[in-house]
Amino acid sequence: MKHSVFGYLLGEGFRNVTHNKKSTGASLAIMCATMLIFGLFFLIIENINYIIKTIETEQGMQVFIEKEATDSQIAQIEDQIKVIEGVNKITYVSKEDALNQVKERLKDKQGLIAGWDEENPFRASYFVTLTDLNLSDQVQEEINKIDNVAEISSKDTTIKGLISVANIVRIISMTILILLVVISTFIIANTIKLTVHARRKEISIMKYVGATDSFIRWPFIVEGIIIGILAAILSLVVIGLIYNFASDAISSSIVINKMGMALLGFEDMITLLVIVYLALGIGIGSLGSAISMRKYLDV
Repeated sequence: MKHSVFGYLLGEGFRNVTHNKKSTGASLAIMCATMLIFGLFFLIIENINYIIKTIETEQGMQVFIEKEATDSQIAQIEDQIKVIEGVNKITYVSKEDALNQVKERLKDKQGLIAGWDEENPFRASYFVTLTDLNLSDQVQEEINKIDNVAEISSKDTTIKGLISVANIVRIISMTILILLVVISTFIIANTIKLTVHARRKEISIMKYVGATDSFIRWPFIVEGIIIGILAAILSLVVIGLIYNFASDAISSSIVINKMGMALLGFEDMITLLVIVYLALGIGIGSLGSAISMRKYLDV
């Protein structure tokens, strides 16, 4: 496309935006509203996925070591576990650590474990977390091949439950987001259609003087893209303020603190949100304009 033609289309797009203030305002308001709803669902879903992922990384297996294993053999076990695909983090738990953990749980009922300090019944172990819970069975199989590993304790039921929940959340989230995109496109297309209808005489005159369909269509598409970008910027600012206010209130709540959960910071999601919003704004704006123009260009 020649520079002069591009400049004309861009200029016409901006002229249409500023000249038709009422229709531009209506399109902008509706697009901002739909993008804000989309953004709120998007941020909620991102946090749900983050929380599930955090819980997943905290789940793992306890690898108990034979009591007769020497310090060098225990260290060797760690080295062998580290290289297994799917292993995320390894934490060594000595016999003393295991006993202290039991003491902390029992609190004022220490009499139940009287004499255990002299003869510690626990075995040293490694607590192993995974990069992906789906690899649990595969990792356990590899660990069982290592010498001096006595047994593996794993909450397989909890792990399978988390995998199911994570998959359900992802399916539901994708369905909701796709529905919102479809609904947003429909609403914006109908809003822009009103704008195009109000300017049908202008389109008819252009056709009578010999203007091609592309020449007529592109200024409207550029107008839709400009409105989409403006809506994306405004929505990003508004949703950022709303999210920061809401996340501060939620993060400071007693329930969240007791559960030891945390929400994603807005800065952690802003890059992805900018890309999504610009894609939505440009995509819906241009698509809505193109759909709305068909009726008047086919006559």
